[in-house]
Amino acid sequence: MSEIQSPTPAEAFELLLAGNRRFVAGAPQHPNQDAARRAEIAPGQRPFAVLFGCSDSRLAAEIIFDRGLGDLFVVRTAGHVVGAEVLGSIEYGVDVLDCPLVVVLGHDSCGAVGAASAAVENGTAPAGYIRDVVERVTPSVLAARAAGRVGADDVLAEHVRHTVDLLLNRSRVLAERVDAGRAAVVGLCYRLANGRADVVADRGLDVTARSVL
Repeated sequence: MSEIQSPTPAEAFELLLAGNRRFVAGAPQHPNQDAARRAEIAPGQRPFAVLFGCSDSRLAAEIIFDRGLGDLFVVRTAGHVVGAEVLGSIEYGVDVLDCPLVVVLGHDSCGAVGAASAAVENGTAPAGYIRDVVERVTPSVLAARAAGRVGADDVLAEHVRHTVDLLLNRSRVLAERVDAGRAAVVGLCYRLANGRADVVADRGLDVTARSVL
């Protein structure tokens, strides 16, 4: 199983930090990725964190956090937008699988955030269901602008914070676990060029303003 059988929220977060440090340094260990691990977890899973991130192909959670089979319960949507399926999946990870940590993972150069910013700027929006994604990101863009934060990084950070708050506001299961100290929610902004992530929001841990390095 994972290095820690029943980690606290803080211990689970430290596991992610350690893995990302290895990835950034170009020295991944690729833990829990062999045949023995595959056989060990075949009867059941016990991940130590729920990772809710953007669907971007450059944001593969097990790679950028240097983890393996059974370590992370991963949920991904374009722009990490939240719907009923996302909430149900996260609640499954927290309530059924007993994950002590939920991570919201955003990244720079996010297409969904860029499209929402463009829609606010020029009043145009894409067609089809992509428009639904853009509309769900738009409140974050508007909130950032209202606060005078209009840079791309500012909008991204606002969207990650908004998503963290949205999960806690909509999921009573998650909110109760955080209030009881049994879980925490952390928002990270990931840098595509160097693999570094910065903490921009946390609920249940005192890690805000820390980076993984």
